[in-house]
Amino acid sequence: MDIKIKRVYEPYAQGDGTRILVDRLWPRGIKKEDAHIDRWFKEIAPSNELRKWYNHDPEKFDAFCQRYRDEIDSTKTLPELIDYIRQHKTVTLVFSSKELALNNAVVLKTIIDDHIA
Repeated sequence: MDIKIKRVYEPYAQGDGTRILVDRLWPRGIKKEDAHIDRWFKEIAPSNELRKWYNHDPEKFDAFCQRYRDEIDSTKTLPELIDYIRQHKTVTLVFSSKELALNNAVVLKTIIDDHIA
């Protein structure tokens, strides 16, 4: 199983496999037909409160990771997402943040990897 991470604004590639949008809000300026999203798991995204608190502040990233993990642990969506991912050979978690390394998709991939391993 191959799990990748990619910005929704990057061009779609056939090697992306199944594309899962992991943001709570639909990305600005992207038409649904152009996004090539197979499934939108908006419930797995950080809450609006957590997203606004974090505001992509690098100094808050470690705390964001822990708070996001706590949110995910309290939801029933993670098992559903993992079951969905297991049904596909290649999956790309798609996100819209300009921040490539310090975002919810990076944290989510780590959580998924921990559960699948």
